[in-house]
Amino acid sequence: MLEGPATILVIDDDVEMTEMLGEYLQPEGFALDVCHDGDSGLKKALRGNYLLVVLDVMLPRLNGFEVLRRLRASSQVPVLMLTARGDAVDRVVGLQSGADDYLPKPFDPQELVARVQAILRRTAPGALRAEPSGDVLTLADVVLDSRARTVRRGGSDIELTAAEFSLLRVFLRSPGRVIGREELFREVL
Repeated sequence: MLEGPATILVIDDDVEMTEMLGEYLQPEGFALDVCHDGDSGLKKALRGNYLLVVLDVMLPRLNGFEVLRRLRASSQVPVLMLTARGDAVDRVVGLQSGADDYLPKPFDPQELVARVQAILRRTAPGALRAEPSGDVLTLADVVLDSRARTVRRGGSDIELTAAEFSLLRVFLRSPGRVIGREELFREVL
């Protein structure tokens, strides 16, 4: 579980817009980290551990589509495009480039909050997807195959001891649930 507020990175050159986003998102329990140009926003997004990135398209130093393209090369952090460029072509380009959602300005603040919450529901660690057989468990970019006894993260194999593998399998089968010491011992040893 996260301690303190969950942080959303906002990359938008409109200072008034970023302040307004804070007014609506902070009461919902989110902290905001703000960048006003694409270059510094990309650097922060790649270095930070953000729950979500809200990204404008028209940015100084590096446009939002390029920020998204570079971000997707090494990160799957959820991205909500929030921009005045709301025509269909731009929305399609944004979504095909890896954005999770696209909201044109002006927007209703309640819709923004609802979209942020919907994205987070779909991408939260608790949004576990298990294959019907239960042999393959997937959480974000981690894939555990019980039958093959393999773990991959971001497409790369991860070497684990037998105990580590068993612990990870227990956690993946019970996302968001507190697991007691006794149960862990029973499952792992």
